[in-house]
Amino acid sequence: MRAAIAAESADIPSVSIVCEGFDGQAAATGRGLGWDGLPLAITIGHVDTQDDDEMVANFVESTIPQIIDGLIGELSAPIGAGQTTEPTALDIVASGDIAAIHRAFVDRGWSDGHAFVPPTQTRVERYLAGSGHDPWKTLGVSPSSGRDVTIWSIAVNAVMAGCLPEHLPVLIAIAEILVDPAYGSEHSGNTTGADALIMLDGPSAAPLRFNSGPGVQREGTHANTAVGRWLRLYLRNVCGFRADELDKATFGNPARPVLAQDRACLREIDWPSVGQQMGHGPDEDVATLARMNSGVLIGSVTGSTPAEIVPYLADGLARTASWDLTHVHGLGTDQFRPLLVVSPLIARTISGTATSFDDFQRMLFDHARITAAAFERYIGEWSNLTPGRPVLNDLVSQGVLPAVFGESGDPERLVPIVTRPERLMIAVAGDPNRANAYAFANDGPHGWWTSARVDHAPASDLVCRVDETNCS
Repeated sequence: MRAAIAAESADIPSVSIVCEGFDGQAAATGRGLGWDGLPLAITIGHVDTQDDDEMVANFVESTIPQIIDGLIGELSAPIGAGQTTEPTALDIVASGDIAAIHRAFVDRGWSDGHAFVPPTQTRVERYLAGSGHDPWKTLGVSPSSGRDVTIWSIAVNAVMAGCLPEHLPVLIAIAEILVDPAYGSEHSGNTTGADALIMLDGPSAAPLRFNSGPGVQREGTHANTAVGRWLRLYLRNVCGFRADELDKATFGNPARPVLAQDRACLREIDWPSVGQQMGHGPDEDVATLARMNSGVLIGSVTGSTPAEIVPYLADGLARTASWDLTHVHGLGTDQFRPLLVVSPLIARTISGTATSFDDFQRMLFDHARITAAAFERYIGEWSNLTPGRPVLNDLVSQGVLPAVFGESGDPERLVPIVTRPERLMIAVAGDPNRANAYAFANDGPHGWWTSARVDHAPASDLVCRVDETNCS
């Protein structure tokens, strides 16, 4: 799609060839990059399951005619053009008892299947009352669906998810991330099924009763669970990521509760929060979003020194890295940024040895490694996402990867899973009396690490201002 957009921008007609079943996802990618309705040609079946003769025959009979039509025809109408079935914000879309409303929402695809609070106009207005926000203010446009991201739609899904009004500033910050091109929310339905993890830190997290302690990633704490559910509902109802629209996840992941960080521990040991690692100040409330493909529990970490602890933590990070390494080179360069969540007990143990955060990051970088042969299999032999099955030493010679990836010709040499220590994100949360950790592998630019400040001050959207210069 990106090549097609470059061509169209130069007034060169294009057609993008995509696999069967991925036309909706391709359209979402085009829309996310500012081009809606680009011509597509669909291939029959999955390219990796056909022999050469079958694939060529299918391509000639079916795909080439679509390419010709796309090159000589008009750009197709934007997706959604002419649709009249989508209700407006104040339409009554269901009525009856609670069972009838739930059934209607499930049938229309507006529910995640769990019980929800019906978002009546009165409830939504009550949710926003006193916030100072103009309900119809638009924060941006969802790059996948083309729908406006409004304060009203944020509140509708907040009511459904059971969020409290005091959660609204957090929801707005997350919505700002969803419309931020740096995050790339149009990729939220890609085939690997990565799901977003919300990370929250700052002085307001604890007063809002976000859990940063035991069971931090388990459903049950209202704030963490409701806000995490809100994100999945918003991606479904506003951004269009449902199986019948744009969601092409092969398996998917359950909705993740908010990961709130242990602020008291971070301040005690003088480590930066994820928000600070993203460039924010230590006293700012910050929401951060990144899409995670998979995770590995690192249980029962033993030892009293970094030399004893770090190799095990690094092994967990390395075990999360497989296909994801195509974000180091292949799908992108220098775009793999995994997350290590350590319990406060581990963080205090490491910090107590006079090991700084930067030192800890560097030690993880030095130990979180796999063999060069395995790395090359992941980005070449076992993947069709990196042309030419590149050799790491060649990539180093070309200046694509740093020298640490090409220190010898030994295929069993150990190479890092990221390009530099700063690419390893670290959070502190969980039971303060347990020595466990968790490693997440992120999905590169398909939901890139993006943060936004949470502004708890009442908005002034509805305040009437008087221009004193015109007063007599």
